[in-house]
Amino acid sequence: MDPGEKRKVQIRFEQVDSIDGIDVLVRARDRGEEVEHLLARIAGQKPEALTVTDEHGALLRLDPDGIVSVSIDGRQVRIAAEGGSYRVRQSLQSLEESLDPDKFVRISRYELVNLDKVSRYDFTLSGTLRLELADGQQTWASRRCIPAIRRRLYGKE
Repeated sequence: MDPGEKRKVQIRFEQVDSIDGIDVLVRARDRGEEVEHLLARIAGQKPEALTVTDEHGALLRLDPDGIVSVSIDGRQVRIAAEGGSYRVRQSLQSLEESLDPDKFVRISRYELVNLDKVSRYDFTLSGTLRLELADGQQTWASRRCIPAIRRRLYGKE
């Protein structure tokens, strides 16, 4: 499976005149994190705030909506957010699984970005992708992640 690519989700609608309201059934092999996030989104719950450490070592709660990007910096995972830069004690993969998959996409082995915080995408003729983020940062997507990013942006290759 490509980085950033999720398992296939089938969506069906069935009209049932005997039902008053809406009844949602989620079927999956197991009730993993992906199912839990889907159920939370259906229920209208916001993702939990993350516990992060600021540059002075203070612990803070950070709203995931304010995150611009998440990257690996040496042995640490750093979060660039609207309010500054923070460290977190989770792996990049666990953050990818816990953050909203409609907003966050893996752009390389070492970085996730919040699609709501990307101000510009530059697809070049040579097949590379430069992203300009809302906080002024520029970053590049790895070639192997570009097909998954294109699917997320355009719904196709």
